[in-house]
Amino acid sequence: MSDDLKLDTKRPSGFVYLFVARLVSFVSRHSASLLLLLISCVVGTVGIFVIRDLQAANREAQDMYTGSVHGLQRIGELQYDTQETRRATLYALTTSDSNLQIEYADQSRNADQRVKEGIAEYQLQAKQPVEIAIGDRLTRDWTQYLNIRDEVLASILEGSTKEAVSLDLVGGVQAFERVHSDLKEFKQLYDEEAAARRANLVASSRRSTVRLIAVFSIAFLTSCAAAWAIQKSKTMSAIQLAKLQMEFVASVSHELRTPLAVLSSAADNIADGLVHDKASLRKYGGVLQNQSRRMGALIDEILLFASTEDRSQRYVLQPIQVAQVIDSVISNSEGLIRDRNFILDRKIEPDLPLVMGDFGGISQCLHNLIGNALKYGGDERWISIEAFLAPSGYTASREICIAVADRGIGIEASEIGRIFEPFYRSPRVTARQIHGTGLGLSLAQRIAEAMGGRITVVSTANVGTTFTLHLQIAKGAELHLAPAGGQQTSSPS
Repeated sequence: MSDDLKLDTKRPSGFVYLFVARLVSFVSRHSASLLLLLISCVVGTVGIFVIRDLQAANREAQDMYTGSVHGLQRIGELQYDTQETRRATLYALTTSDSNLQIEYADQSRNADQRVKEGIAEYQLQAKQPVEIAIGDRLTRDWTQYLNIRDEVLASILEGSTKEAVSLDLVGGVQAFERVHSDLKEFKQLYDEEAAARRANLVASSRRSTVRLIAVFSIAFLTSCAAAWAIQKSKTMSAIQLAKLQMEFVASVSHELRTPLAVLSSAADNIADGLVHDKASLRKYGGVLQNQSRRMGALIDEILLFASTEDRSQRYVLQPIQVAQVIDSVISNSEGLIRDRNFILDRKIEPDLPLVMGDFGGISQCLHNLIGNALKYGGDERWISIEAFLAPSGYTASREICIAVADRGIGIEASEIGRIFEPFYRSPRVTARQIHGTGLGLSLAQRIAEAMGGRITVVSTANVGTTFTLHLQIAKGAELHLAPAGGQQTSSPS
């Protein structure tokens, strides 16, 4: 094998391709589940926004309720205490009992203290400029009223009732009206603020309703789309499978028709007495033997595919010498290689450790890969089989690689992702009238994976292809690194 091909088989591109191919295969097998998962994620994301809006609306409603209760309570208390202050003053004006006058004066001052505390609390909670302005004006007007009220109470306690009445009528009534007007404006401001918060709550509730409707709409539409996509995918898969099966039946029919025709012709010639001498009889016997083997190999391949398809084929893994398997496969394929005038290069690193596998399974894999190289080897008529120790593509350990290379027609980059699909045959291959069933590579891959291995491919159109079988090293096997070079033999046509 040339150095370029050897380097190609060891490049990490095979691992990248294998990962991408398995990812695509996983997605294609679980497309329905992935689609439903995507729908669930979309609906869940929108649902999170809706829940967040509902929680925000609930908090806003609670805040509005709390603010409304506190606001109404504060307004009511201020109005009551101002009226109590005014009422106690008026009671003091209407009685001549000095004891009652003192009692009413104390009641007025007590109510006045509560009003001051209420105004101070309001000013601490005021945030908007309008609220602060109303609070300052209410404080100023209430202070002016209290000054007049204090003069009225002082005149009452001194016995000057007429002077107290005159002071109250001249200044007290107007001052209290201003306080009353400030409280009304305060209540109006509170009503406007409550209305704005109520409008925000209504808008938030409306937005949550719209989003909730959107969630159900999206869920319904995506569910319909998912059902349609899944059904279409199943239909397309069924159509594709039916098409591949029809092509497979056609290919198998063609593959069987040729040897059957040869067998029938040879049998007729022998039965009709057209074959007399031993040389002719030997020739016809060889034809019958070769065509029978061809039909038997085709039937064995179909049966093997069926056994791997329903997982009825089981492999017994045990330590195996790589060189022994390769020599057995080359020995069994020697006649086919010689008949097609191919040259086989064999290169095996010395002292390779044992691998875990099934002798028949590994032999079948290599037989399929060699048959593929013979079929698509092109005019170079050269194939190579090489075994070497290499780092594993998945772990830090090492593995045994068996590479089968040719210098034939190669594989287009757009087709590499499908060459391991059952029944698949490239249009280029069909156009060249290269016959086959499309099962060889699929079988090799399934057998390799059943033994815990894998197959990678590196190919360039019209240059050549290298398939590499990766096998695990047997536990406890000693790793003796091979020196540069190796044993190489050539088998001419």
